[in-house]
Amino acid sequence: MDNPLLTPSDLPPFDRIGAQDVAPAIDVLLERASQALETVTAPGFPARWQAIMEQLEVPNEQLLRAWGAISHLNSVADTPPLRAAYNAALPRITEFWTRLGTNERLYAKYKAIDPASLTPVQSQAHRNAMRNFVLAGAELTGAAKERFACIQQRQAELDQKFSENVLDATEAFAYYASAEELDGLPADIRQAALSAAQAEGRAGYKLTLKWPCYLPVMQFASRSELREKLYRAYVTRASDQAENRQFDNSASIAEILALRREEARLLGYPHFGALSIAPKMAQSPAEVIGFLRDLARRARPHAEKDLADLRAFAARHKGLDDPQAWDWYYLSEQLKQARYAFSEQEVKQYFTAPKVLAGLFKIVETLFEVSIRPDSAAVWDAAVEFYRIERGGRLIGQFYLDQPARTGKRGGAWMDNVRNRWLRPDTGALQTPVAHLVCNFAPGVDGRPPLLTHYDVITLFHEFGHGLQHLLTQVDEFYVSGISGVEWDAVELPSQFMENFCWEWDVLGHMTAHVDTGAPLPRELFDKMLAARNFQSGMQTLRQIEFALFDMLLHTEHDPAEDFMPLLERVRNEVSVLASPPFNRPAHSFSHIFAGGYAAGYYSYHWAEVLSADAYAAFEETAGQNGQPSIETGRRYRQTILETGGSRPAMESFKAFRGRAPSLDALLRHRGMIEESTA
Repeated sequence: MDNPLLTPSDLPPFDRIGAQDVAPAIDVLLERASQALETVTAPGFPARWQAIMEQLEVPNEQLLRAWGAISHLNSVADTPPLRAAYNAALPRITEFWTRLGTNERLYAKYKAIDPASLTPVQSQAHRNAMRNFVLAGAELTGAAKERFACIQQRQAELDQKFSENVLDATEAFAYYASAEELDGLPADIRQAALSAAQAEGRAGYKLTLKWPCYLPVMQFASRSELREKLYRAYVTRASDQAENRQFDNSASIAEILALRREEARLLGYPHFGALSIAPKMAQSPAEVIGFLRDLARRARPHAEKDLADLRAFAARHKGLDDPQAWDWYYLSEQLKQARYAFSEQEVKQYFTAPKVLAGLFKIVETLFEVSIRPDSAAVWDAAVEFYRIERGGRLIGQFYLDQPARTGKRGGAWMDNVRNRWLRPDTGALQTPVAHLVCNFAPGVDGRPPLLTHYDVITLFHEFGHGLQHLLTQVDEFYVSGISGVEWDAVELPSQFMENFCWEWDVLGHMTAHVDTGAPLPRELFDKMLAARNFQSGMQTLRQIEFALFDMLLHTEHDPAEDFMPLLERVRNEVSVLASPPFNRPAHSFSHIFAGGYAAGYYSYHWAEVLSADAYAAFEETAGQNGQPSIETGRRYRQTILETGGSRPAMESFKAFRGRAPSLDALLRHRGMIEESTA
């Protein structure tokens, strides 16, 4: 009981969990869960929903929570001992969940549950469970079943190795630049690079491939040679084109794709794309591919104009008749400054992290009728904050917020659940939800608060949108509470919905204060930002469609035994207006589809953006005279979408809010791409 992963606690004791705790805890928790499985599948055990939940899902949830804490630490506080302990436990965890999902006796027990005995929410959870049993191989027998289990085991290992290689390849690169090489780089980025070098006892300025360093170099560094150095290192990470090839993901990608196709065929699907679509809103891969190509067709004229403007600017003002791949970020920033008379660096001075967070909390509190207060909990790093959400003095949920980038922390931003809302069958008590919200922003320099780019602000709002769906749910059934049970291609709706508030003047007024003067963001500067909102939106849209279409075709048309680069090149030729150099290897660090659950599902961002833009249009239609969003509309959105979680199909929730099916028009309007015939 000295093991923090086994000690009964309301929240994970993150400050006490060590690598040495992992194996002993997993031993105990797997044994408990396995014994529960045997009990529930015994012939005399009643085929009743509540009985199964109490006997089986209670120990399963204990295992989920402990493994979730271990996995989280592995993502945000990676160390060699923890990584070793995680990887040693991963095969055993995978084996148990595979065994659970393929158990014929448990499947039969669920089949025997009387549908009339279930509430509507339980019925949805039961339908999902029956579908998931089939997708998990419960109807396989003999050698096919054994092979399916082996595939799950190996895929888990490969996914983890892929993620590790991306992290290690990113952290292995460092370039110590001279002061002269940093011409054009913002002062705070220079200071951070200087401090990083000094911390290692090195001369110069340490530049890395972490996004808070890499992006400003690509946007602002005037020396093309420096941009080229970092660009080549970044786009060849974890690939056969990298200088350091020990982290090459090529073999892992090939094996992952082969295993996915084999898994799909074992389950009776022609390819993994069809298997991936089975539990989603979309009806088929063909529908997704058609959707992406239609959106690409609409975006292409705008993208071609974006590129023509950029090339003309490069030739006229920079003397570049043939810009290279590492020049485009820089040229885009220069053109934006010239066209709209402001820079991202100027805007950044007004977005201090504490002020942005206060503004985010204010809009959430106002719109969704809650209060957000600081709370206390054990954390894994001193920079992590913990909060509680209440309504009418009653606790609704809690969340951890981990904003700064640091060594040992996986890149990107994400929301994950610590625990679900659940009316616990063992105690009868209501368990409130808890979430992780993780970003990778540049830390503060010289005692000043961290400064966020407007893109960072949008990222924070995005992840908080995910958190709201998890935290505000009013569903009491574990597997359809919050984001659980929500179709994967609808799960981005609340996150992308929240991004829209980052473009509202009345919202920004509460979240800006100049880092030196405290002055709010000037209206004149905001108007320039707003005018530039859709700057190069055509090119940006096509860039994301390129990734999404490549992902879906990779999992439908591609033969895993063949090199996937010709497919990528074909997609680029079809979709992109901007050529990529032959050494560019985006797939090798494409963690979304090879380690993040978005395989044959990256299209979800576009799919859900149609929903989110149309949902936000309801707020535009009901806004007050001063532009303030309607509280009534916020309440209806909360009740029909956020609170219902996965308790019903996402389309039903959307129609309950909007009163109709979604329309593409709002998305095209938000991106400045409404065609003349519909303007």
